[in-house]
Amino acid sequence: MRASPPAPAQGAPAAAFDAFEAAGWARAAAAYQRFFSPITRRLVAPVLDAAGVGAATRLLDVACGPGDLVAEAATRGARPVGIDVAEAMVAMAEASHPGLHFRQGDAQRLPFPAGAFDVVVASFAIMHLAEPQRAAAEMARVLDADGRAAVTVWDVPERARLFGWVLEAIAAAGTETPADIPEGIPFFRFADEADLAGLLHAGGFSTVSVSTVAFTHRAASCDAIWTGIVEGSVRTAALIRGQPLDVQRRIRAHFDALVTAAATPEGITIPCSVKLAVASR
Repeated sequence: MRASPPAPAQGAPAAAFDAFEAAGWARAAAAYQRFFSPITRRLVAPVLDAAGVGAATRLLDVACGPGDLVAEAATRGARPVGIDVAEAMVAMAEASHPGLHFRQGDAQRLPFPAGAFDVVVASFAIMHLAEPQRAAAEMARVLDADGRAAVTVWDVPERARLFGWVLEAIAAAGTETPADIPEGIPFFRFADEADLAGLLHAGGFSTVSVSTVAFTHRAASCDAIWTGIVEGSVRTAALIRGQPLDVQRRIRAHFDALVTAAATPEGITIPCSVKLAVASR
């Protein structure tokens, strides 16, 4: 039985969450590129392969960030366009990949006509949206009749340890969610394969398959990981920064203890796991 998709947020709560995310990514763009891009870049080839991107493919990358996937698609002969809600991300993508096409826009209200693309990709995007079902429907709308979509989300924290370490440290420190963080879809909601498939089915896709991509990433130190998370994320960073200073210190102490267990003379090995969904109309 398919899981029911989440009910879309409505009105002011949705607007507040989307504004919070957009403002957060405007601040975090440079730090995201430094720390997270070398990790998320590992998904570029698997995503493009799964979606069958090749010469002349009309590709839309939703929430394109620094533009790594668009750049790789272009090397395959595709005709890619990247869109991101954060102007800072778009500017970074344009600076990093001159000559390629990027624009600012909302994944939940795509500024493209129906049937404009052969493939739409949304990597690590839907958990940052107030209305992920609307985004899924928009992805289906802008695809042509034979189009395909590829969506990635982080796996559960037990397997995506970058987030697991942080969340376990936050829990151990006895924190509460700051009142100024708007409520959104649970961050790991779509790590559940049935929920991820259900979201895409509800958005208008007829066939969905979900697989797991697991790998490890090496970081130089606890400090490098901590700084990358606090400066290069939005909800997680706000959860930490919204705590009193003594609580922040407790979180960091618990975090260091957890991460140290994964240390080697060469650095910190981070187990990473991602859910990759491929869907067709």
